[in-house]
Formats: sequence, structure tokens, C-alpha cells
Amino acid sequence: MPNLKELKNRQTSVKATQKITRAMQMVAAAKLKRAQDHAQSARPYAVRMADVMDNLVSSVKDSTNAPALMVGNGKDDTHLLIVASSDRGLCGAFNSNIVKKAKLDAKSLKAEGKKVKILCIGKKGFDLLKRQHADDIIDMISLKHLKYIGYSDAEDIGKKVIRMFDSEEFDVCTLYFAKFKSVMEQVPVGQKIIPLQIEKSLITEGDEVKKENVIYDYEPEETEVMEALLPLNINMQLFQALLENAASEQGSRMSAMDNATRNAGDMIEKLTLLYNRTRQAIITKELIEIISGAEAI
Repeated sequence: MPNLKELKNRQTSVKATQKITRAMQMVAAAKLKRAQDHAQSARPYAVRMADVMDNLVSSVKDSTNAPALMVGNGKDDTHLLIVASSDRGLCGAFNSNIVKKAKLDAKSLKAEGKKVKILCIGKKGFDLLKRQHADDIIDMISLKHLKYIGYSDAEDIGKKVIRMFDSEEFDVCTLYFAKFKSVMEQVPVGQKIIPLQIEKSLITEGDEVKKENVIYDYEPEETEVMEALLPLNINMQLFQALLENAASEQGSRMSAMDNATRNAGDMIEKLTLLYNRTRQAIITKELIEIISGAEAI
């Protein structure tokens, strides 16, 4: 029979945990609104950027002096996987889903004889990857010290990636993050950023900015404009991915803490029922002992 004191201690412990999970759920809900607003505010710029880049690609793709960031360096031997995750835990399957997708792609690339390098953004993704891919990880960038993610933070990462490409440290670069759909749904995606790959969904699905049938006239030449815009496009894709990740992280955490709070409530009910039954059994036993003793006298 369980000890009453132990059951009471377990009840107290679960109640304390429930208070923490409920508080974290409320904090995540407040942060989600802000992160969602930031992600949605950046989408119109990303849509228009994709529109302009798509138009430029159609003009420059047949050119002999097309920028390397657009067409690649002609090789496909070394792949850089940028895995964006969170620096904090307790957010459900958010990090594991992103890492799972990156691992599957890394495995298929290695099976084809390609070399894989991994750049981790966020400590949790790094912790999940280092068990199997410790030799592939080249660096880990933590954004834990930032209260809000700014464009300059994505720009710093973008400059690092471009420097590595110019130094011929990799041939193809793919960015992994979670696209925010709703509190209940965050979709892990792998988006190729070098060589340039226009996400057609950005052009066709833009709700805030509608694509118009516009003929662009560029000054100076298209190739010069492309060379100036390509680094900005990489920075923008990184920035958009980090904002989407921030919203997805808070949505996943809110959902996970809500489930934890409900589970704690169910556990408290079961422990209370067990406590009352145990207490009743002890009282009944004591009464039987008293009656038996009285009858013996």
C-alpha cells in the first residue's frame, strides 16, 4: 500500500510542475503573437524580392558571365546544410522535426558519394546532430543572447556563408527551418539558397503582394544588378527563415505546454483518487483493529 506522505509529496510536486507549464504556456502565447507579426511583416518583402529575382533570372540565365551565386560553380561535390533550430528546449518536436529532415538529406547525399558539411544555428539542433554527425559539423551559431532577431543578425550569417562559397569550401547550400502554418502545424522545409533557386510558392501565393505583369527595365545591366541583389537575397532568405523559426518555436512550445498542463491535471486527479482510497483503507484497517481488540477483551 502506498505511503500517504509519499502520495502527498507527489501531488505537491505535480501541482508545482503544472503551475510552471501553465506559466510557460502563457508566456509562449504572448511571444507567439509578436513573433507571428514579425514573420508576416517580412513576407511581402520576401515575395517582392522573389518576384524581382525570378524576372532577373529569366534575363541572365543564358548569359555567359552569370554570377556564381546564381548558377553555382559548376560542381556538386560538397554540400553545406544550414540547420536552423532553437537555443531553448521544451518546445515539443520542433527541433527534432527539422533535424530529422536534415539527417535524411545528409544520409541520401552521402549515399551518392557527396561530402556533407553542417552549419548549426541554435544549440538544440547542434545537440541532436553531434551524436551522429560530429565530424560533419563545422560551426554552431547561438542566438540565445538576442531578445529579438534582426536583419543584421541574418546578414552576419549570410556574409559567413558567402565567404565560404567564395573560398570554395562548398558547392551547394541548403537551409533547413520550420515554416509557420499555425499553432498546431509547423512544417520543416529544406530550401536551396546557393545556387539560386526561386521558391515559386512565394510568387504565386503572396496574399499581401500580388504579382503583376510588369516588364522591368534595368539600369545598369542585369548581371550587375544580379550581383548586387544575390547577397541581399541570401540574407533575406536567412532572415525570413529565422523569423519563421521563431514563430514556429513559440507555437510548438505553446502547444507542448498546453498538453503538459492537461496531463498534469489528469495526474493530479489520479493521485488525489489514490490518496483518498489509501487513506480510507488505512482508516478502515484501524477501525477493524480497534473492534477486534475490543471483542478480544
